[in-house]
Amino acid sequence: MAADVDLLILAELNPDVLVSAADVEVRFGQVEQLIENATVTLGSSGAITACAAAAQGLRVAVCAVTGDDPIGEWTREQLRGHGVDVTGVTARPGRATGLSVVLTRAGGDRAILTFPGTMTELSAADVPPGLLARARHVHASSFFLQRGLQADLPALFAQARSAGATTSLDTGWAPDGEWAAAGPVLAGLSYLLPNEAECAHLARALVPAAEPGSGPGMLACAAALASLGPAVAVKLGAAGGLIVGSDGAFRVHGRPVEPLDTTGAGDCFNAGFLAGLLDGELQAGALRRAVASGSAAVTGWGGTGALATREQAERAGAELVTDQLAIPAA
Repeated sequence: MAADVDLLILAELNPDVLVSAADVEVRFGQVEQLIENATVTLGSSGAITACAAAAQGLRVAVCAVTGDDPIGEWTREQLRGHGVDVTGVTARPGRATGLSVVLTRAGGDRAILTFPGTMTELSAADVPPGLLARARHVHASSFFLQRGLQADLPALFAQARSAGATTSLDTGWAPDGEWAAAGPVLAGLSYLLPNEAECAHLARALVPAAEPGSGPGMLACAAALASLGPAVAVKLGAAGGLIVGSDGAFRVHGRPVEPLDTTGAGDCFNAGFLAGLLDGELQAGALRRAVASGSAAVTGWGGTGALATREQAERAGAELVTDQLAIPAA
């Protein structure tokens, strides 16, 4: 079957209620407090990655579960508006679509309150085999939220690889500290895309001898996880990103950006990285696209407020400083 989908995302879907809290300390006791700004935007790692990848010219499809409620229909319509194929999204009768409330502060700090709803319900039974076979690359988002997908994911990725696709995973945060649960997925995975904290926690759980921390320690954590199978591209926030993979180890330095809102920056990093790979870039070049895409994202409000085009990401990425690194000895 011809691969007519560049990127298939096995996703959790929800809107975000974004609240600019500034210096407000949230108080209970029926206290009404005024805030600077609030809006409803498309949320979830999978949805933001999908929209950001479509903005860079990829043919993107999403497979997910929503409720058959107005929130679910709004979420699907937002994806359609960004050019994402949602024929693989199931609207489950009688179920409620998930929702996140994101409290943001100047400088990029956030607090996130999430009602999972149908985020937990996607399983292999909801993934059309024909859609899986049509994809050049299959990405799974928010592994620890997608509890219904966890046990099925190694087999789904194996099917994708047998059809010629590459694979990637953004685990997201483990709310209950269950980091070791990601272990079975890594052996057959092409790319792991954690942030710094996630990389350190995963390394501690899966490679106990790994050195935790940032800087050189973060390189050691990435190298430890890469020894389990995948190339590991780590999001370093404003500092850029690093990768340990088959091409070697590289660090791409970020550029100074005044953030408006950091929601979705890591998901846009994912999209830039995958778009670079699928456009034929080597891993260092894909990492430059990733860092440039994440940097652009923080200049907009919400995860889809400032999506870089392919041209914008390539141009900005070409200006970033890249260092080749020595992979730490095991």
